[in-house]
Amino acid sequence: MQKIKKYLCFIFISLVLIVLNSCNEKIKLIGDFVETAVVYGLLDQADSLHYIKINRAFIGPGNALEIAQIADSSYFTNVEATISEYLNGNLTRSWLLRDTILDNKDPNGVFYAPEQKVYYFKTMPTGFNGVIQSSTNPQMTSLNPQAIYKIDIVINNGAFSVSGETELVRGITSAAATQNFNFKFAINPGEYTSTGITVSSTGNSYVLNTQLKIAFNEWENNTYSEKSFFWKLGEADVLPSSSKIFTANGETFYDLMKSNCTENSSISKRTFKGVTIKITGGAEELYNFIAVNKPSSGLAQSKPTYTNLTATNGKRVIGIFSSRQTVEIYHPFYVSPQQSYLRALDKKSTRELCQGPITGLYLFCSNHPGDNVVNQEESYACQ
Repeated sequence: MQKIKKYLCFIFISLVLIVLNSCNEKIKLIGDFVETAVVYGLLDQADSLHYIKINRAFIGPGNALEIAQIADSSYFTNVEATISEYLNGNLTRSWLLRDTILDNKDPNGVFYAPEQKVYYFKTMPTGFNGVIQSSTNPQMTSLNPQAIYKIDIVINNGAFSVSGETELVRGITSAAATQNFNFKFAINPGEYTSTGITVSSTGNSYVLNTQLKIAFNEWENNTYSEKSFFWKLGEADVLPSSSKIFTANGETFYDLMKSNCTENSSISKRTFKGVTIKITGGAEELYNFIAVNKPSSGLAQSKPTYTNLTATNGKRVIGIFSSRQTVEIYHPFYVSPQQSYLRALDKKSTRELCQGPITGLYLFCSNHPGDNVVNQEESYACQ
């Protein structure tokens, strides 16, 4: 029995030694890397400068966060990119993209900032209703809302290429574009109401975003500085050619006006300047890209990927080449003394801004012709 125990012990120790000797202490953290392009471009007929980001995914030994802070770690050695315009299947124009350095990247991100390399081409912006602006240089004529735009990128002298195409978002209209539209935020002192921004037609967009830019002036004696802030009214999935209403709440308006006033005892008065309504619609490809990249809400973290771009020679590409349409509608506080019936804020809302419980102590007064008629000045009119 003693010999059997020794024999079994010998076998166990031998097996342990074999297992330990067969282990490899070197763990390969970096697998076979496939060169990957990262492309992001949104064409907007309202723009005159069209930017395309063309980067490369990187991998290497060491700390990835440290590599990300190296300025050229995200760039290819050589990039040749072209945007081509096709109308009814025929090539009408093309642009060779140029590179430039912008210094507007958020320095709080993972990658090198604030400088970033982007590629661009120039046109003229279209008018509000999608009217193509003319130019003596055909290349500078605004993007055609009826055309298809294709991108072709040749990387590192032909090592591989990336391509994709998009139509333009078009046809977004709003009832707020009428000249007599105004905002009604108050009914009686301290009693608030809301104003709806109706997007009459969403055009061919699948996602819609609406925000307001509110502007007012802060005066020190006879000089003033403009203050402004953005008020996000929301983003929603939509269907083409449908309508959508975004709501601006009155009490929220006065709270935002109060919080954006400068704390400066030398300010003698504040006057309202105007409201810009900014409506942005995104194409179906952009909608799909946003939907896929939303944070996961379930325990399963596996997510699909989406791109409308393709790469050649067995390489990869991630990102999007799509379009959006931006419509901006500006309503000034007043247009002219001759058109005193036109105003961005109606009279009750103006009175609330100047004398209401939220902003009444912030020196707002009205310089609207309808509020300071000679011998009939309202109590809140600027003196």
